[in-house]
Amino acid sequence: MARKKVEGDTKPKPAANQKRLSNAERSALFARREAAKVLRTTLQGDARRRAVGSIKTLVYSPSVRNKRATYALVCQTLKYLPIIKDVFHTANVLSSKWKRQEELMYIILYDILFGQEALLAGDAEKYLLQKKDVLQAALAKLLVRKKVKDVSELMSSYKISDLLKPCYARVNTLKMDVESALLEFKKQYEVCQDAMVPDLLIFPPRTDLHDHPLVKSGSVFLQGKASSMVAVALGPKPRWEVIDACAAPGNKTVHLAALMKGNGKIIACELNKERVKRLKDTVKLAGATNVKVKHGDFLNMSPEDPAYSKVQAILLDPSCSGSGTAVDRLDHLLPSYTADSDVNRLEKLAAFQKKALEHALSFPAVEKIVYSTCSINQVENEDVVKSVLPLASSYGFELTTIFPQWPRRGHPTFDGSQHVLRTDLIEDKEGFFIALFVKKGVSPPAKHTRDVGNTLRALQRRKKRKMNSFFLLRTLGLFLQS
Repeated sequence: MARKKVEGDTKPKPAANQKRLSNAERSALFARREAAKVLRTTLQGDARRRAVGSIKTLVYSPSVRNKRATYALVCQTLKYLPIIKDVFHTANVLSSKWKRQEELMYIILYDILFGQEALLAGDAEKYLLQKKDVLQAALAKLLVRKKVKDVSELMSSYKISDLLKPCYARVNTLKMDVESALLEFKKQYEVCQDAMVPDLLIFPPRTDLHDHPLVKSGSVFLQGKASSMVAVALGPKPRWEVIDACAAPGNKTVHLAALMKGNGKIIACELNKERVKRLKDTVKLAGATNVKVKHGDFLNMSPEDPAYSKVQAILLDPSCSGSGTAVDRLDHLLPSYTADSDVNRLEKLAAFQKKALEHALSFPAVEKIVYSTCSINQVENEDVVKSVLPLASSYGFELTTIFPQWPRRGHPTFDGSQHVLRTDLIEDKEGFFIALFVKKGVSPPAKHTRDVGNTLRALQRRKKRKMNSFFLLRTLGLFLQS
């Protein structure tokens, strides 16, 4: 049986009265449906506190054709979403059929009340346009109830911020060197190299690189500075075996691969099936052939399993509140953003984070562990680290200072808090936390092997120089004798 086409489909089939749509109307029709799909995924992930990806990630996926229009629609609809929901609640115009497609209804109502009504076409659009008077009356009632004069005053009560941050792009050194990337970007943009993360480039705010050939080819990844600091803090060496415990979407995973020069082995673990696909796509795009994606729970990986007996380092970036990524991920537009004070939720997250960190500490051959979050909440950061310090010490681990030149350190809630690093949501435009645990008195095997190899190569070079000197002197002697 043929599948029945629904109004929310990405590629709606135009009805008879829609065959003569203008190009602008047709483009707007598709953009609204693409935006509805992104909005549905975003709101569902936000409700579960487990996003498949950021709004930008979802919009700039290959399946979305009209990226700019879709991105603008999603952001603007989210910005006005509290008003849109109140208007629908007051007007009570949605039948059960249209309630099943509420994300599309949100986007169409945004266009009717605040956007491009002139370009509205489609069955869903026609339905809401017929209810326009009732919807506008509901908006007027909302203004009266809130005791404001207009929509701008109404919006001010929601306090949507417009923080600007530089655009960061990390050069994937598996595919190209930093100098070549700089030369290419300087043809078109103002760009400079970051002083702390050598493969990171800095562009002015609002620079849009999503469609740049270097980004599309995986030669460059759009990744924030704090996120890029995490893999550098772990500092894996070529030939190491590393676990990325909560790997998706994979930017940190492929950064590890680049730092390891594509050598060694990275086990990238991810529990969520949808995020596993995203992780695999990232790994493939980066050309990170030393990454093995594992669909499973890091907590179920046994430290006694011989498969992990040579793992020397673990990157643990577990699920968190995401409260530090408001600007980059546009989380400040989501319904849950005002719910970060949900103590019960934060406690549950912190319990999982502590359990995951304790598990990482138990792998016998591990010498370095980085624990990081994109949260500004102490309960997910310093409190988690403090809670595992006795266990870490029993395994021989201690906190080690990372990026000593960085001025913002941990809250002074325990001895050693000066070793951990924080970025500030206001000053740095993102709030991250990074802590590095290093096992005391252990020389990493990879370093030992590398030192032996360096020594042998040095001896070979010395021997070669001696042989060259010998032949040079002999040739000179023969020349003088002649």
